[in-house]
Amino acid sequence: MANPSKAKGTAWESLWTAYVREHHNPDAHRNVQMGSKDIGDVAGYYLHAAELKAEKTITLSDYIAQANREAINAGQPYGCAVVKRRMKGVADGYVVRDVATDVRLMNRLRDAEALLEEYAFDVWLEHDAHHREAA
Repeated sequence: MANPSKAKGTAWESLWTAYVREHHNPDAHRNVQMGSKDIGDVAGYYLHAAELKAEKTITLSDYIAQANREAINAGQPYGCAVVKRRMKGVADGYVVRDVATDVRLMNRLRDAEALLEEYAFDVWLEHDAHHREAA
């Protein structure tokens, strides 16, 4: 690949996709670029259009605007930017959303948990214990 910046971006997309396949969704894959109707760089991050960035200068506002546009194009309810952290591995990168998107996501999670707790308490209790790992 002649463009070193593009090569770094492609490498980041590949590494992140492999991480998501192992820890989240084995069917995750890199998307073919669609031009003005781009649908994010990686498909298979639940409910999200993921826009991946591996740049020296981080411009979150641009990344979030792009991710939100691509979520609409992809038919996903949420957009996020996945930003590589310099000199660190994939697990140390950042997933970034604007506050409005994050609140919508947290409301959905809260409502889903409340339904599970109400209609299948034992399942909710096991689910809650499983996911209570501290940061």
